[in-house]
Amino acid sequence: MTTTLARSVDSPAPAAVRKPSLARLTGVELRKLVDTRAGRWLLIAIGLVAAAIITLQLVYAPDDEQTFANFFVSALFPVGVLLPVLGILSVTTEWSQRTALTTFALVPRRERVIIAKLVAVVLAALASVLVCLAVAAVATLIAQATGGAGTWRHDGMLIVHAVVLQVSTALIGVAFGLLLLHTPLAVVAYLVLPIAWSILGALVQPLYRAGEWLDTNRTMEPLFTAEMTSGQWQRLAVSLLLWLVVPLVAGLVRTMRQEVT
Repeated sequence: MTTTLARSVDSPAPAAVRKPSLARLTGVELRKLVDTRAGRWLLIAIGLVAAAIITLQLVYAPDDEQTFANFFVSALFPVGVLLPVLGILSVTTEWSQRTALTTFALVPRRERVIIAKLVAVVLAALASVLVCLAVAAVATLIAQATGGAGTWRHDGMLIVHAVVLQVSTALIGVAFGLLLLHTPLAVVAYLVLPIAWSILGALVQPLYRAGEWLDTNRTMEPLFTAEMTSGQWQRLAVSLLLWLVVPLVAGLVRTMRQEVT
């Protein structure tokens, strides 16, 4: 017994386990965006679609429309449509591939994992804006070399609006993923609900008027331009309250309470 006590005294105390920092968790979530097969192919698809649209614009658009601003807006469109799907996958793959058990076992405080996912998706959205700028710059150089306008003039607010657009749509994807926790259901809901709202708005006059404030297809459209009025910003804020804030809060509550199996 004395020997055992001496060993326990001599042996060093186990080092305290430090919880991973938010920066490290965010780095892990960024890797998850490209490590999965679905995420990797989605990023490839985004790049291919953007390149195809720019190529068609270089070939068929009138020379005076081959400008940096037009190329930039054209590159934003496919990214804005598909980037939210990446946000959905960042959440739902944890449950479809049964990695949530490991993730939440390593980081029991689920809110830290969710915050890291949100930050990672925002960083991906910001990176997409930089990619669109680079694509537009290359296209403008090609336009200059092939006889197009190749004009570099643009309003800086267009870039600001692009950041708002990409970050908002990406976070909407995360919100739907947190709320539904099922990849096909979340993707279908994200893609179909706004379209259904637009169709119903065209058929029912009261819904059409409400759509000026609640239909993101309409409230986000001015973001593709360099100018927005205060009224347009207000309508955008109301639509984001419905399609981003409400499902995000509800999704946070559900994910925090969801049993991991």
